[in-house]
Amino acid sequence: MDTNTRRIRARVRDGDADAFGELFDAYARSVYNHGFRLTGDWSSAEDIVSLTFLEAWRLRGKIDPDGGSLRPWLLGVATNVTRNTRRTARRHAAAVARLPRAEAVPDFADELAERIDDAEQLALVRAALAKLRRAEREVLALCVWSGLDYGSAAVALGIPVGTVRSRLSRARKKLAKAVGALRSETPEPRGELPLRYGQMRGGRVPAAGPTQEGNR
Repeated sequence: MDTNTRRIRARVRDGDADAFGELFDAYARSVYNHGFRLTGDWSSAEDIVSLTFLEAWRLRGKIDPDGGSLRPWLLGVATNVTRNTRRTARRHAAAVARLPRAEAVPDFADELAERIDDAEQLALVRAALAKLRRAEREVLALCVWSGLDYGSAAVALGIPVGTVRSRLSRARKKLAKAVGALRSETPEPRGELPLRYGQMRGGRVPAAGPTQEGNR
């Protein structure tokens, strides 16, 4: 671990607001993309960014003084935030469903169709991902789309490295099988399957820092 990384960890742990601002600038885009890949919703991803950094500030005292980049830790916080927001959304939806004369909650697919060039292909990927278990989707998002290695993903999720490997292996096999089945059911698919969907659109959140790592 280099001296600068140790210094950043110490400053964030001690509640240095400027250091936390640097952390946000460097990794907000990465957290946003991760949130979108887990939810498929641009608006939800923006909320996840805000909640992740609020939760990270609350948990800053638990940061280990030793270690590498704080990006895996932040993505782990974002994963937990996503789980919690989904539970809240399900409870809210259930409560709304019990109300008399409740209007149907609109599907975010319409919004995505307006904002993504190839909505049909995105729907294909989303449908395939829906066939995975939540734990498999989380490992896939961290290791494949966010580019974490097995060790960093294990830190982010708080699970053994071996569990990351086995979940990722299962997720890849299931995803390939699901995509193949869905493609066979879809007439005349257009172009290649966009496995790296969910990249930032301009102006959605503050730009990431200059490092390549912060843009993943």
